[in-house]
Amino acid sequence: MEPVFRAGETYTIPRDISRGDALTYWTAPAHRVFAAEIADRVVGTYILRPNQQGGGDHVCNAAFLTAPEAQGQGVARAMLAHALDTARHDGYRAMQFNFVVASNARAVATWERAGFDIVGRLPDAFRHPRLGYVDALVMFRTL
Repeated sequence: MEPVFRAGETYTIPRDISRGDALTYWTAPAHRVFAAEIADRVVGTYILRPNQQGGGDHVCNAAFLTAPEAQGQGVARAMLAHALDTARHDGYRAMQFNFVVASNARAVATWERAGFDIVGRLPDAFRHPRLGYVDALVMFRTL
């Protein structure tokens, strides 16, 4: 988690978040937490949760983190496949990503290959540490 949060390029988490606060956020009571391992080493994690409460709780939300050294090895694709299966099993009817940083081309391509559509664009909604203001995307897929 730390390298991804410190880079500040894909999440709206403060770059200087403490380890304790990051773990508290990721393991919040409403979150189901999963980990991906290669050779007994954690190389990724994701959370699954309802996107909204009440009348919107049939749509889930997920967030994914892949260790920098494991990127490009199919970890995110495997976690997404697991998340989609888990969401279906849990009775969700759709999955929505509320804030995908548009400059995160690898994630956008992965989600689109998995059947997600870009259903909204938030102009300049993310302040990227290197690129300045970039768009954020809302992506959606029926399960």
